Amino acid sequence: MFARLVTMQLKPSLAREFPVAFEKEIVPLLKKRKGFLDELLLVAPRTKEMVAISLWETKEDAEAYNRELYPWVEKMVENFIEGEPITKNFDEKYATFHEMAVQVTV
Repeated sequence: MFARLVTMQLKPSLAREFPVAFEKEIVPLLKKRKGFLDELLLVAPRTKEMVAISLWETKEDAEAYNRELYPWVEKMVENFIEGEPITKNFDEKYATFHEMAVQVTV
């Protein structure tokens, strides 16, 4: 599995609206992408720093998303943020949610 971590600084006046727009506009696009597994969106209450973690089956799937769709996503969020998003990539080394998914489906 492969993870992309994106951090952004939300504009305080739009911090409440962003998760709604994210769920309605961006998540459906992600769900259509080959290899997309899950998304986690975190917002720090005081600073309005936002962290989005997307999980992908392979590094190649994440890289294809980054090349083909992420530039559009950046345009979609530009009114909600201050500054530039920062993106980092990670290989999975350990996760417990795999076990949780097995327990839920049993």
